[in-house]
Amino acid sequence: MTKRTNKSYPDEFKQEAVALVLEQNYTVVEAAASLGVTDKILYNWVAKHKKQASGEMLSVDERAELIQLRKDNKRLQMEREIFKKGQRLLCERNEIKYSFISKLGTKYTISIACQAMQVSSSAYYAWLKKPGELINDETLRLYRRTKVLFQASRNSLGSRELVKVLRKEGFKVTRYRVIKLMKKLKLVVTQRIAYKVTTKRKHSDSVADNLLNMNFNPVGPNQVWAGDVSYLKTGEGWLYLAIVMDLYSRRIVGWHISKRMTRNLVEKALTKAHHLRKPPKGVVFHSDRGSQYTSNGFRRLLKRLNCRASMGDVGACWDNAVVERFFGSLKHDWLLKVPQPTREHMQEDVTKYMKYYNVDRLHSANADQSPIEFENSFRKVSGWS
Repeated sequence: MTKRTNKSYPDEFKQEAVALVLEQNYTVVEAAASLGVTDKILYNWVAKHKKQASGEMLSVDERAELIQLRKDNKRLQMEREIFKKGQRLLCERNEIKYSFISKLGTKYTISIACQAMQVSSSAYYAWLKKPGELINDETLRLYRRTKVLFQASRNSLGSRELVKVLRKEGFKVTRYRVIKLMKKLKLVVTQRIAYKVTTKRKHSDSVADNLLNMNFNPVGPNQVWAGDVSYLKTGEGWLYLAIVMDLYSRRIVGWHISKRMTRNLVEKALTKAHHLRKPPKGVVFHSDRGSQYTSNGFRRLLKRLNCRASMGDVGACWDNAVVERFFGSLKHDWLLKVPQPTREHMQEDVTKYMKYYNVDRLHSANADQSPIEFENSFRKVSGWS
């Protein structure tokens, strides 16, 4: 017994057969006999053609178009449903999106889900092959705190300093882990090169002896202060910053900023420091041989405040290295990281850094404490006030 097979005819052949009946007035029987097909088949072709012509039935092209429209509509509906469920995750990292896609199950195709969540299918499948990493609450808190501390320093904390801050906050981390963590969180330290200018004294001005001799570590506060001036460039022109640092704790105890670099600039910085600290008689004030510090007026101020003048040697930048390092950190780690369009903006930014430097920034010379913390530790031990 042979298996019955239905013969198929091309669309052009069907159209010619129907045309014999409808256009050339052949009967169905005559046309079927001349074409070698059965009467029933030709009757069906003619009926189908009439329905398509009257609009009761879709043509082949129309049916194909309808099928494609239905597919597109179904896809859009699925994307819309996925978007409603996962729109809050669009700003999250890709791992969270991948986890969401995997939880959708078989209701939606992977390609549609990935397109709706704005990730590639290949990346999703690569994620599936990786072993799952479970992040506990403590690790997540470490990630968040690391990013906050790094951003608060304006991208200046390296692994060496960051591990100290994290340990201080109670995290049990090694420097190696912090290095890996910074790499994973894409925390890259950035620095800028600062502009350096110095001033020269008048040869008629007297120069004080070098009482410091590079001894930057006095045994207590208010024994040795150091001062210097630096240039700050803004969109409106230059500003000049004078500071006074207590070398015991590296704390900035006085500072003043002005549009002009005159003797008044350094005098105001020293006066502010004296009013804040009220030091005992004989505190040493060390500086370079800039014209502001060698002037007669500044010498009179030192005498009135019962301070002893000390000046570094000519051409020996290391004689005031601690203060120079402060200006380097101020510019490289802070001011040059953001635009400084106006003098007012620069002054506000300097104020922010002074607070950050004195309160939060850790110093290796202070046993990894901030200047204020280091002084508070000394106060508890010695009763100093």
